[in-house]
Amino acid sequence: MVKAGKGGAPGKGGACGGGARGAGGARSLSVRVKTAKGRKLASTRWLQRQLNDPYVEAAKRAGYRSRAAFKLAEIDDKHRLLKPGMIVLDLGAAPGGWSQVAAARARAGEGKGRVIAVDLSAIEPVPGVEVMVLDMSEPESGDCIKEALDGALADVVLSDMAASATGHRQTDHLRIVALAESALDIAEDTLAQGGAFLAKVLQGGTDKDLLARLKQGFAQVKHVKPKASRADSAEIYVLATGFRGAAARRMR
Repeated sequence: MVKAGKGGAPGKGGACGGGARGAGGARSLSVRVKTAKGRKLASTRWLQRQLNDPYVEAAKRAGYRSRAAFKLAEIDDKHRLLKPGMIVLDLGAAPGGWSQVAAARARAGEGKGRVIAVDLSAIEPVPGVEVMVLDMSEPESGDCIKEALDGALADVVLSDMAASATGHRQTDHLRIVALAESALDIAEDTLAQGGAFLAKVLQGGTDKDLLARLKQGFAQVKHVKPKASRADSAEIYVLATGFRGAAARRMR
């Protein structure tokens, strides 16, 4: 079973996880990490990369939960997905970096928009964000999200969901496609006409069946890779805009 989010255990509270609840560029020296006893070489490399990553430092200065916030901010700066008053679903939201950006740009903290963050792991409260603890691989998750929307439709569905990497490219590809398909299932059921969908996939393009669904349901589909996404990372994002609404739902 593929799990959404970055780890942790689901919260308690019924099938819907208890429902939604409210909620500069300084120069630095490179840090070299020694391989500690008991620490794998891959872990050492990851730690060294984190310590020397300018986006990690920038995220700390800006008060973001993760460097991933800059990925969404960069995509939004270019494509103008998020506007004040919008309803945004953030799937695979932990630890909350994308939700922070979405809440600020939708002005959810001011009561003008809504951001609903969904993840397998519990998320520390984010101002202006409603949090749901759900396993996106479970069939009832879509109904739980629609229940939280309470009859409203979302303007944007975001998915930064990721599965643990196995090192086997084909397996990793299948896992991330499954998560993107789960996110698209939610988007097709909850997006308002003209809405947008943004999801993580892998370099080399989106699975042909998934891409066909996107082209059928949206007016425009493209791949984007923000500068904040590490150059050595295989991740890329598929962006679909101009959701066809009821017409797209009838085509499913």
